[in-house]
Amino acid sequence: YTSVLVNLFKDVFMLIGIIVVMFRLNTQLALISMATLPLIAVVTVVFRVKARDAYRRLRAALAKINAFMAESISGMRVVQIYSREKKKFDEFAEVNRDYYKAGIGEMMVYAIFRPIVELIGTLALSLLVWYGGRRVITGQMPFGLVYAFINYIGMFFGPINDLTEKYNILQAAMASSERMFQLLDTPITVRDPADPIDISHVRGDIEFRNVWFAYNNDDWVLRDVSFTISPGEMVAFVGATGAGKTSIISLMNRFYDIQKGAILVDGIDVRRYRVSDLRRNIATVLQDVFLFTGDIKGNIRLNNLDISDDKIRKVAHYVNADHFISRLPHGYDEPVTERGSTLSAGQRQLLAFARALAFDPAILVLDEATANIDTETELLIQDALPKLIAGRTTIVVAHRLSTIQHADKIIVLHKGRIREMGTHQELLAQKGIYHDLYRLQYRDDSVPPMSLHRAEAYLPDEANQMA
Repeated sequence: YTSVLVNLFKDVFMLIGIIVVMFRLNTQLALISMATLPLIAVVTVVFRVKARDAYRRLRAALAKINAFMAESISGMRVVQIYSREKKKFDEFAEVNRDYYKAGIGEMMVYAIFRPIVELIGTLALSLLVWYGGRRVITGQMPFGLVYAFINYIGMFFGPINDLTEKYNILQAAMASSERMFQLLDTPITVRDPADPIDISHVRGDIEFRNVWFAYNNDDWVLRDVSFTISPGEMVAFVGATGAGKTSIISLMNRFYDIQKGAILVDGIDVRRYRVSDLRRNIATVLQDVFLFTGDIKGNIRLNNLDISDDKIRKVAHYVNADHFISRLPHGYDEPVTERGSTLSAGQRQLLAFARALAFDPAILVLDEATANIDTETELLIQDALPKLIAGRTTIVVAHRLSTIQHADKIIVLHKGRIREMGTHQELLAQKGIYHDLYRLQYRDDSVPPMSLHRAEAYLPDEANQMA
């Protein structure tokens, strides 16, 4: 905008004015002067293709540098712990070398294009001198006219040279915007229905009916999954890594649409709800809590001004988060740095529980919510959980079976299928997958020795090695 558009109009109007004057002075000399314009057009077309490719490579290389820097800075602690500074430096040198080569390639394209345009300008001047000089010598044309055209040729190719420089800037901008629009133009697969059903609050009745789902083609993550969850019921999902537990949570929030079957909330297919209405009734507490730069209050209300400061304090006290917030120098106005780096994992988890309760959802999802916290914080969370899940449909994803023993229903997943379903005691009595997983975590005399080779079939490779 600053370098191209302002000067573009000036150069274009200058060219048009010079062409008009030249044709009014002498048509033959004007045509001779314009004879090289097709060459400029051809060179410009070739340059456009070459320059766009060069700038694409340059922007891609720059993106790799930015990604590498962001990853290295955020993971600096791991790099230092394992003394990988030299290795990471060598990796950066290689990425930086690719960027250097891409930059040299872009400069070479422009370094060839600009002299060629000037050469064509010199060729046009030579043609004019050759044609006009002969007629001056023979007396067919006044010297002043030829001299005027020589000046006009210089004035004509001045704006053209300026335009070639602006064209280079334009190609750089086009390559950059192309990368942004590739992201912005990514098709939205999850859309609101044309005639959505209006809801303000759901009861929390959930049903998966013969659900098949795959992220890629026919690589099924869930295979013919069917279950029901009644309002106010607490249901837990267990299974090895990759069994499909988190995928079920994502499908409930309609981050993706299923390929076969139906997911019903209060007896209505989730695809008939507005996405915003559906997600407003579901609160998810993840294992890795994300906190935004701001303050404690802002991270609980998430810019929802309907949630008052009094409600924030009330829910924080309810989930025992007030224990540490009140000890902060600024309390609920305490600044929160990027990703909450100044807070412990347990403190971030308590804020996530307060955030979920502040939005008062009908459906609460706990996805490994107590996996990375200390014992003291876990006790606080265990004390808060009964208050948090009271009157709500609660779905728990857990590897630690001690946290789900009191669930109304436990669903065992393996390779995308439901293999077992029942209460804690019922599943132990079945002596199946759940029994083996439980025995692996709690080796005591009250449970008969398990068949370890049978348990290994349902565990990821890392767990097999540990077992």
